[in-house]
Amino acid sequence: MNLGKWIGLAALGVSLFILWQIRQVILLVFAAVVLASAMNALIRLLTARVKIKRGLAIPLVIGLLLGISTVFGLLVIPPFVAQSQELATLVPQSIDRLVSLFHWIEKQIPGQNLINGNLLEDFQKQATPLMGSVLTNFFAIFSNSLAAVLNILLVLILSIMFLLESEKYRGLLIRIFPSFYRRRVDEVLKLCETALDSWMAGTLFNMFVIGLSSFIALLVLQVRLPLANALIAGVLEAIPTIGPAFSVLPPMAVALLDAPWKAGAVLALYFLIQQLEQYLLVPTVMAKQVSLLPAVTLLSQIIFAIFFGFLGLLLALPLVIVGQIWIKEVLVKDVLDQWNEPAQGVS
Repeated sequence: MNLGKWIGLAALGVSLFILWQIRQVILLVFAAVVLASAMNALIRLLTARVKIKRGLAIPLVIGLLLGISTVFGLLVIPPFVAQSQELATLVPQSIDRLVSLFHWIEKQIPGQNLINGNLLEDFQKQATPLMGSVLTNFFAIFSNSLAAVLNILLVLILSIMFLLESEKYRGLLIRIFPSFYRRRVDEVLKLCETALDSWMAGTLFNMFVIGLSSFIALLVLQVRLPLANALIAGVLEAIPTIGPAFSVLPPMAVALLDAPWKAGAVLALYFLIQQLEQYLLVPTVMAKQVSLLPAVTLLSQIIFAIFFGFLGLLLALPLVIVGQIWIKEVLVKDVLDQWNEPAQGVS
């Protein structure tokens, strides 16, 4: 290779290194874009239906969302903190109850050793302090951390900045591409915006339905801490496949304190709720969402979680949705579909 190619290769390597070092900032910017897109959808709805000018709709939407967030925090966070602290004391008791249940079953079946006693005791000794520590510090890790607060503020500020001058930022992005391709890029960006709006609306509705259904189910079963467990179920619904599986563990642990059958009933009801969500809500609410294969969804969450941590896991689906649109529209339609076969017999 000549000197120019070596310089280009070095520049590419340096660029990739810099992008990797600021990967968390890039993810925060993408989160701000997703939030700004959702707010922009509300603004377009107000301007089209209520006939409010955009200059008035923007502060109205921002103020409305900030007000809802403040009221939600004041109404939910204090009882959630109190119930989380109580949950931290109940989980170790549940583990003790589970150990006692295994011992009782072994006594009912003479000569049968269902599980190694030392293994069970080791699990009890290790799991009790671990679960207590995790549950005690759960809220502190995700809400009281200074880094988390700064990240949230950064996302909010960037979202408002993107929203106020959305056309300028959109035009800046489009101008990166060659002039002959800019119109096509604008079309792809519109498809991405539509898909993200559909995903956000469907996800919020599913979170609300799952949280409310879980709260009602836990009240019917008279399981303690219904609010905290319902909030966990609703929030984890934003992480498909993985989130719902983890959301059933805390209410089962609490239900085991009252009776073993109640823990099984919680598992059955959560399974029923998730099946209704999978086969009723998803096809109905997210009919316009970009369809993703289950294996692609799961693998994308694992890969993004490994490389980018919790933020990558949270943003895995919108990233895959946007990536799928760009691959389909640009790589497949504009490159591969236009790639003519070479003429036969031409060497």
